[in-house]
Amino acid sequence: MPSQELELLESHACFAGRMERYQHHSRQCRSPMRFSIFIPAHGADETLPVLTFLAGLTCNEETFMIKAGAQRYAAELGLILLAPDTSPRHTGIAGEDDEWDFGTGAGFYLDATAAPWDAHYRMFSYVTDELPALIARHFPVQGKAQGICGHSMGGHGALVCGLRKSGQYQSISAFAPVSAPSQTPWGQKAFSRYLGADTGQWQAYDSLALLQEKAGQSHPPILIDQGRADPFLEVELKTEYLEALNDPRLTLRWHDLYDHSYFFISSFVSDHLAFHARHLGAVRRLDPHHVR
Repeated sequence: MPSQELELLESHACFAGRMERYQHHSRQCRSPMRFSIFIPAHGADETLPVLTFLAGLTCNEETFMIKAGAQRYAAELGLILLAPDTSPRHTGIAGEDDEWDFGTGAGFYLDATAAPWDAHYRMFSYVTDELPALIARHFPVQGKAQGICGHSMGGHGALVCGLRKSGQYQSISAFAPVSAPSQTPWGQKAFSRYLGADTGQWQAYDSLALLQEKAGQSHPPILIDQGRADPFLEVELKTEYLEALNDPRLTLRWHDLYDHSYFFISSFVSDHLAFHARHLGAVRRLDPHHVR
């Protein structure tokens, strides 16, 4: 159970489980960080797999839990849902709150190497190292059964974290991910400031580059959903670049009429949870129409 290491901010009954939000001091980000977590009902000695969800630009640790409607399915499948914040906040770095697509709410799930951002913006290590260890200490986590999912900037983060830490995550999924950030305005803006001008360093956080590097190699199964009515598709997402790879471990589903919103996410989130549950061994009850 949580201890003094975690500050409980709120707790609610939800589908027979608990929906909770916490704050703690992060050694990676050198600042307070917050996360939300849904813990399904479980036996006293029962442990459960964890699915981490990474939200997109301007979002925080509450966005997915409030908007996606995922708790119902997580309760049925026996999945812990974990949603970290999208960046450090209130670090004192000059200008961190000035732009909606950089700084606060826009950590891009990387470890910054350029000053002044390198002092606090270490979201890759926070998400893949510090936070999982913290959760394992305080919640009923089942061994190393972890999946990762995300939306937009968070879809980029899920792909990067899952591919770079392929021994840690058994499944990866994304909604409308920023798929080739080195080639898009959002990514170029973030990478140039967080990582510096050397574009060679950017490749470690570029999903397309990582999948090209892993061509012919094993990696966790990936499910991606993309709406054809997404206003960011052509300029910022470049999802079609991933499709062109013809990676046998990647399933990319296109949806006419759907856009970039949480209405899109909520329409297909049950498929994503079923996909992760199957690969994490968490299946309790699966509709036969769910993605395998």
